[in-house]
Amino acid sequence: MPKNRSLKNQMLIRLVIPLIFFVVFDAFLSYFVTLHYVDEAYDRWLLDSARSLTQEIKVRDGKVGVELPTAALEIFRWDAQDTTYFKIRTSGQQILAGDPMVPEPPDLSTIGTQAVYYDDKLYGAAVRVVSMSITFGDTPDQVFVLVAETLNKRRAMMTDILLADLIPQTALILLCSVFLLAGLKKGLRPLHLLAQQIAQRSPRDCSPLSEQHIFLEVRTLTDTINDLLAAHTLAIATQQRFIANAAHQLRTPLAGLKLQAERALREQDVSAMQPALQQIQNAADRMAHLTTQLLVLAKSEPINGEFELVPVDLCPLVKNTCIDFVPRALQRNSELSVESPQEPVFIQGDELLLHELLANLLDNAINYSGGNGTIVVKLEPGPTPKLTVEDDGPGIPDLEMDKVFERFYRIPGSTGNGCGLGLAIVKEIAELHKAELKFGKTSLKGGSRFEFLFKASL
Repeated sequence: MPKNRSLKNQMLIRLVIPLIFFVVFDAFLSYFVTLHYVDEAYDRWLLDSARSLTQEIKVRDGKVGVELPTAALEIFRWDAQDTTYFKIRTSGQQILAGDPMVPEPPDLSTIGTQAVYYDDKLYGAAVRVVSMSITFGDTPDQVFVLVAETLNKRRAMMTDILLADLIPQTALILLCSVFLLAGLKKGLRPLHLLAQQIAQRSPRDCSPLSEQHIFLEVRTLTDTINDLLAAHTLAIATQQRFIANAAHQLRTPLAGLKLQAERALREQDVSAMQPALQQIQNAADRMAHLTTQLLVLAKSEPINGEFELVPVDLCPLVKNTCIDFVPRALQRNSELSVESPQEPVFIQGDELLLHELLANLLDNAINYSGGNGTIVVKLEPGPTPKLTVEDDGPGIPDLEMDKVFERFYRIPGSTGNGCGLGLAIVKEIAELHKAELKFGKTSLKGGSRFEFLFKASL
């Protein structure tokens, strides 16, 4: 089971982590920049020390020597934190003064009048060394001066700088986190108020949510919820209207059944019961037809907005459905013809619902044609397969064309025992299959024409 994730925590993490990263990056950048300048300052001190030693080198009788008073040597080496070492030697490896263990540069050829700096170790401690050479005109020997110093002062300064950088920046991160947390709580408060507003509602309350004090970013959510509530309200209203109409439609044949049954019970002669029994049969047929229509209508409404469609070949479906209605057409002296291609015509659909779509159109065409009519069913292949059903009956008046697809609506004065669900079912099945429905007249004299444009199955 997934853990509940907090939007506040996620936003806080996404804001604080980059802040910490930039602060740490700034601290390291400051550290290395400061290290460069600290090294430069202390290197300059080393160089000054080396130059001061060169002033103590003297040439007497063609020989190079060093005269270092004890007091001067103490001052040179005195340091509370670091230890300073030096070495003065000739090019002939003669040590004139200092510590012979002071490390030489990696490449002796680099030593010249310009100072050379390098890092090494002396007595197990890391040191920074500067080396330089001087030449005296009256002697062929070259004198090398090397000064080394441990790194305690440098490291202490780096630590101080790093702490001086990190402590206020860490305090800044904590302070920013507190303000960010407070800001997030205040910013998310409209969401909490929205949640409370929804939680306090009655299940029957589908009125739109108030958008007062709602931020623009949250308004997208409230608009979506309001659209859902509006659709839910419409669905409830449609369902209630459907239940009321269905109850009314069922009540009429049931009342007829009861009335005719009472009439039949009053009769003693069987022959006298025949009209009542015939009316009972008609009412039962009407109820059976209405029940079938209601079941088809319920099946055409997908659960959770989804419906599984599979490849269906329209050719055998159209032919078989028309064959089923041939006997009824012959009883009404009507001609039913089918025009269908030889090759399969596949679409994504539900075979039972497609059968009901065509069956309802054929049932209406046969029932309301008045006899001696012509009904033509055409199936045309292509990228958008087209199914056409047309007849030459009386047609539908122009003023009624927008109403005939409503549930339980019947044109005033129309004949037959229909319940007003046929064309409503046709429309819902077409919408379920995402088919374009075109409805019109066959000619100026009348007749109805229904066209369905489907999407071909790949």
